[in-house]
Order: sequence, then structure tokens, then C-alpha cells
Amino acid sequence: MRYWLMKSEPSSYSLDKLKKDKKTMWDGVRNYQARNYMIKDMKKGDGVLFYHSNAKPSAVVGLAKISKNAVPDITSFDKKSVYYDPKSTPENPRWHCVEVEYIAHFNKYLPLAELKLLKSLDGLALLKKGMRLSIQPVLKKHFRVLCKKGVLDKNPFLK
Repeated sequence: MRYWLMKSEPSSYSLDKLKKDKKTMWDGVRNYQARNYMIKDMKKGDGVLFYHSNAKPSAVVGLAKISKNAVPDITSFDKKSVYYDPKSTPENPRWHCVEVEYIAHFNKYLPLAELKLLKSLDGLALLKKGMRLSIQPVLKKHFRVLCKKGVLDKNPFLK
């Protein structure tokens, strides 16, 4: 099992929306490194820290999991979509996405400013200067620290 941090602006797609929807395809990602993580590394059952970016404050707000391995991102074929890519076709898809399933909201949100103060998170990609990638791998030790700080009554990833 691997662990990930996935960023979304709450005005675009929030953890509350994921809770309501239960599952969603993580479509519209147009960064090759993030796409490659989805295609090559993310697998069904992997743990996800859900991060609200461009929020006041930006924070890790809860948990999700990968519920389906990568498939072609159909928004890249749709001429009406803001994520349309004329170079991506059903025969030769350029973009892919995974399905993400809601697990829980943290009882305590973890603002970025507070995370920067924790020595136990040294090396966490999110805290590196200039890190803007919307999908980032997370070490198990960092995942555990963040889950404990987020205070969940039941956490399927911390057995």
C-alpha cells in the first residue's frame, strides 16, 4: 500500500462534495508527473490525504482512498470540457485519472502553517519550497503523523 496527498481547491471540489458523491473520478489533471503517479504508482486501496488548497487556511482536511486504478480521462476527449486536449484521443489517450472514494473528515483540520512547524514531517513533499504538484507521494511515517494529528475515531489505514 502507498500513500498520497491530493490537492483540490474547495471552490472546485471539496471534501464535503466527495462525501456527498461518495466517489469521484479525479479527472482534469494536466501535469505529466501527477498523471504518471496515477498511471504507474497509484493502486486501488491506497490511502489519500485530502488537502484543500487556496483555502483560508489551506489544510489537510481528511481521508480518502483510491477505489479504482487509472483509466483514460474522458474529459480530455470532450470538446466542451475545459480539460479538452485535441492531442488526446480514445485510441491514444494522453491523460488518465483514478477513482477516489471518501473515507472521513478529520476532527481537526491541519493548516499548512502548523504543519511547517512539525519536525516529524521533515521531508514531506508538501512542505518543500515551490512544491505545487496536485498529487504527491507521502511516506507512511508522515501519513501516520498526519492521521494522528487529524484525530479520527476510526481510521482504516492505522490498524
